Amino acid sequence: MQTIAKTIVVQPTNSINDAISVAQNGDTVLIKKGTYKTGNVVINKSITILGENYPVLDGEDKYEIFTVSGSNILIDGLHFHRSGYSAMNDYAAVDLVDASLVTISNNIFTDNYFGIHVANSSYFTIRGNRLLGLTKTEQTTGNGIHLWKCKYALVEYNESQKHRDGIYFEFVTESLVRRNISHDNIRYGLHFMFSNNDVYSGNTFQNNGAGVAVMFSNHVTMLNNLFDKNWGSSAYGLLLKEISNGAIQHNTFRENTVGIQMEGANNLQVVQNTFQSNGWAARVQASCSANNFQSNNFFSNTFDVATNGQLVLNTFNNNYWDKYDGYDINKDGFGDIPYHPTSMYAMVIEQNPNSVILLRSFMVTLLEKAEKAIPSLTPELLRDEKPIMKPVKL
Repeated sequence: MQTIAKTIVVQPTNSINDAISVAQNGDTVLIKKGTYKTGNVVINKSITILGENYPVLDGEDKYEIFTVSGSNILIDGLHFHRSGYSAMNDYAAVDLVDASLVTISNNIFTDNYFGIHVANSSYFTIRGNRLLGLTKTEQTTGNGIHLWKCKYALVEYNESQKHRDGIYFEFVTESLVRRNISHDNIRYGLHFMFSNNDVYSGNTFQNNGAGVAVMFSNHVTMLNNLFDKNWGSSAYGLLLKEISNGAIQHNTFRENTVGIQMEGANNLQVVQNTFQSNGWAARVQASCSANNFQSNNFFSNTFDVATNGQLVLNTFNNNYWDKYDGYDINKDGFGDIPYHPTSMYAMVIEQNPNSVILLRSFMVTLLEKAEKAIPSLTPELLRDEKPIMKPVKL
């Protein structure tokens, strides 16, 4: 081990723990390429830890690799591999506790229980990391990036795959999640619980058990995200449960079982989104109220809107519906008759899911035509009074 102008260089024959122990605040620990079986490394000094050509820090399926607390710490360019597993403790490759002003960037995480676990911390950045999980069961696999009781976090440009949840927020406020790719995770690409005043934008959620779940949260803004190919018997592009006062704008929902599933959701602005080739574009349960769907595009969805009751407390205004067959005599760009986006068959399936087997049958087609002529099952007030004739340019 050699110290050069406040830079402590660590070779594979040296100990990372020894380097940390002699480092002073403001120093840099440079870890050379190689494989290091370090046990647990505790970092509580204001130092920079850099990897050269991604040295491998091997937890041997036993240890939490880095345990970090304090402030003004940078961890960059390392490969964290095989952190320990415990049914009692949330072992992680990097565990950040009671910390602030920390940056974890440009690292590789493979075969760890939790990738990055953060608790009771603020003003930190997780940027440009690649996280590949264990791909076991939901009970034996942790989350890629897990935040608990945090505020003012920035999570950006990461790729998280094959974890339980790609990114998980619980009791996290005033934070930003942007331009991440979260795919092929067992449960959710992104999961919010009891987290308020957050923004997620420009992310891709693809091939997850479900794309994103936002639960028991308020004032969450969702912008410019792609929800793609989240398929399964209970899969959603976006699940909203017991949330209020948020915005869902400029997102694309493409080839999901359900684009948006809303349960107990209130006062949401769902504006200028594209719903394309989903099973259901939107399922809005009767427990939802004061949500506004406006200026959205609905293309090639099997069902545009479904609900489980006759009570309608939400509004649909000026959306484009590719199934709309009305007319625009005065050429003002709006249909002259309202559009009812909920079909009779969608209502039947809500009451009896097994009836989906009759989809595309001749009898269902006849019943749909009859329902349009003499509505009886579909909610009369669930309608777009002035559907637009051409798709919204987003």
